[in-house]
Amino acid sequence: MKKPNILFIGAGRMAEAIFSGLKQSGHIGTVTISNRSDSRRLAHLKDTYHVETAKWQDVVSNHDVVILAVPPASHPAVLKELSGFVTSQLIITVAAGIGPTQLEEALPQSPVAWIMPNTAADVKESMSIFACGKRVTEDDRASLQLILDAIGHSEELSEEQIHKLTAVTGSAPAFVYQFAEALQQTAKTYGLTSEQATKLVVQMMYGSVAMLKDGREASALRDQVTTPGGATAAGLDVLKEAHFDELLNEAVLAVNRKAKEQAK
Repeated sequence: MKKPNILFIGAGRMAEAIFSGLKQSGHIGTVTISNRSDSRRLAHLKDTYHVETAKWQDVVSNHDVVILAVPPASHPAVLKELSGFVTSQLIITVAAGIGPTQLEEALPQSPVAWIMPNTAADVKESMSIFACGKRVTEDDRASLQLILDAIGHSEELSEEQIHKLTAVTGSAPAFVYQFAEALQQTAKTYGLTSEQATKLVVQMMYGSVAMLKDGREASALRDQVTTPGGATAAGLDVLKEAHFDELLNEAVLAVNRKAKEQAK
């Protein structure tokens, strides 16, 4: 397979995480980054990752894949302009709420795909979910998989599922970080330094997730920690009384509602 040349329109943190992983993989050709408003950031990224920078309109014809790493609200204008330049390039978006249906309406002749990574792409541990449009070929899928593998793990879902599950894989890390911060603050009330509190909480979370990743059921692991009528059970009772599970579900629904609004 020919190493694909990849063009990024947008140069934010997610774009940086993706092309950083791609450069390390060694399985791609030229990586070019285009960013409309921040020439200083482009210069920094060029020096750091040894990528090319250019106006995307000048170089899009030389690339096999175009990754749209701009906010959802910027997509209509970018897609409208892009439609006059692209031919057979695979067009990928990483924006919340912008699925293959919307991409194909704007680019009816192009193969398109939607990737929803999360911030763990920074450390090549993203859980990315993705959906492909109707015109995606096997070669396109191979290029897409190179990108997904460069930032972690992936799972193909339907477009509708991604609209609903972006909150679970993409936004929920923020819920986890909020949980970690709250535990750190509690630990500090018992006389720990910030460094000690962080070490205790982070390693607790890391070990807990490692056990989940080992294939064990969350409910079984919870029950192993919990003695009926014991101290852990008392803590879980507080979470239950506060409707912890329902609260998380409401948070997921709120993310989905906002993502849907932003995609309009």
